[in-house]
Amino acid sequence: MADREFGTIRLAAVQAAPVFLNRDASVEKACRLIREAGEGGAEVIGFPEGFIPAHPVWFHFHPVLSPESLEWGTELFKNSVEIPSPVTEALCEAAREADAYVVMGLCERRPGTTGTMYNTQLFIHREGRIMGKHQKIRPTIGERLVHTGGFGDTMRAYESEFGPISGLICGENQNPLAVFTLAADSTVVHVSSWPHFFQKGWHTMGEVADLASRALSYMAKCFVINACGTIDKTMLEVLPASEEDRAFLEDPANLGGSSIIAPDSRVIAGPLGAEEGILYADADLDLAVRSKLFHDFAGHYNRPDVFELRINTERPELLRRGPAERANAPGGQGHGRGLEEMDVPGQASRRTLQGESSESERDGVD
Repeated sequence: MADREFGTIRLAAVQAAPVFLNRDASVEKACRLIREAGEGGAEVIGFPEGFIPAHPVWFHFHPVLSPESLEWGTELFKNSVEIPSPVTEALCEAAREADAYVVMGLCERRPGTTGTMYNTQLFIHREGRIMGKHQKIRPTIGERLVHTGGFGDTMRAYESEFGPISGLICGENQNPLAVFTLAADSTVVHVSSWPHFFQKGWHTMGEVADLASRALSYMAKCFVINACGTIDKTMLEVLPASEEDRAFLEDPANLGGSSIIAPDSRVIAGPLGAEEGILYADADLDLAVRSKLFHDFAGHYNRPDVFELRINTERPELLRRGPAERANAPGGQGHGRGLEEMDVPGQASRRTLQGESSESERDGVD
């Protein structure tokens, strides 16, 4: 790629509730928010976890086999997103109109099937095309009932004119191996996507998001867009299984908390409360360079002769078909190949991170 641009860019964290389990209405809302952030001058826009069509937070309140859980799980699949699809085309068009990179949290389903969903961040170029995606590698608590884990092929950053953009979902932002992987990709802007709220009896989402993302920014020496979710009146009405649940959701301390963090771990915007809103911050990219003069944990401040991290970027296959059989399989070639939905050309099946990664390993989907 050409020489990297420095200077100042504007970042935006979107904090909003989806239109609960309604894909089309949630996409319409997402596109409106993208355009609004673009009008506000944002060049990178981060969205919460599972914004389209919602995150399966009902498992915090309802038994696994309750009528509500079964109904909402079915609707989650029916309203989840295939990549690519008309949904992603609409999101790409909104990003093009906003002239901004977008990292969108969504529930992804395997194309042409009636089962298997992923917790995904979709990376969209400001020119209006898909750059790639990240699938959460390990679902957390209730997510495991509806989501499967992704693999190492989506654990990477994506190039922009001002440096790589990366993302992790919820608890992944505390995974030291995942964080180091993206630090080795020299991420400059990282999007931490968080759900509508956390479970009862735990730290609030805002507390964990602040702790984890400030630590991540300090280790990777990058800007962090902390995009936390929240709820609307519909979700407050339908989700609680008890008055205790309702009281929990009515407490604003349990919702929201979006912020934007500098490479030296300082909070430069936010945090927001429980309300919907778009948070902006101007990011001086020189600060990312200046911070690495002290510590570059994927470069001069590490010991590749002592430490080595290997990443398997090959997706396992449940079913192997020959080329002719694969072309005629239900769901087309992607379905016939088992769990793989989207190829990333130019990417090796195994990456070795010894303090740095090559430019060819970071090249993404055109």
